[in-house]
Amino acid sequence: KAEAIFEASKSSMGMEIALVDLINIEMFAKRVISLTEYKTELAAYLHSKMDAVAPSLAALIGDLVGARLISHAGSLTSLAKFPASTVQILGAEKALFRALKKRSTNTPKYGLLFNSSYIARADTGNKGRISRFLANKCSLASRIDCFSESPSSIFGEKLRQQVDDRLKYLLTGELPPKNIDVMKEAVAEFQANVKKINKKKKKKDKKRKLENGETTVDGHEITTNLNETIEENGEPPMKKKKNKKKKSKDISMMEE
Repeated sequence: KAEAIFEASKSSMGMEIALVDLINIEMFAKRVISLTEYKTELAAYLHSKMDAVAPSLAALIGDLVGARLISHAGSLTSLAKFPASTVQILGAEKALFRALKKRSTNTPKYGLLFNSSYIARADTGNKGRISRFLANKCSLASRIDCFSESPSSIFGEKLRQQVDDRLKYLLTGELPPKNIDVMKEAVAEFQANVKKINKKKKKKDKKRKLENGETTVDGHEITTNLNETIEENGEPPMKKKKNKKKKSKDISMMEE
């Protein structure tokens, strides 16, 4: 390609770039690069915030659309209180009230959910169905994120798989798995994940207590395993030498 460009430049009708034009081109290129880097930083920041606040909603419809829903509702709690029918038309209130004022049956089928990839992937006749189904799952995901003690993205991933299966069902007719089976699987994975996190947390607390010289954790005495000590330090712990002088002195005092 470089050779082709070089050969084409020999027969080109262009002219040499002036110094002022070259400076402006360089400034424009640097500006584009800086804006691209800033966009990447904003995307990373939004991903970290959504992962901490609403991981299930972010896993279902993405960070950007999920953040827009929360922002439009006012808070995650307000979004969790909305029914699925309200979530479906969230962002299209003007079109809804205009249709109601004119007493028209042409009410909007979607609002902010139109920006999700599921609406674009659906056929023209199935966009309303996918929008209703997606709004239902978004409502469930927001309630899980809002009222769960330990938010996780497991439920969001399962709900996203359900939306994909429903989209496939509308396109090919393949029956999706039942909702109760999917939720049972999600609950089992969530409980296993919570146990794993609690186990790691207890191990960290125990290690921190030992480093600080404390002997109890949550009212229980700390006991160290010899094998764990050997694995961590690479050698068995040294046994304390008995003070022979003190022992002999105690024996002599007892004889007297």
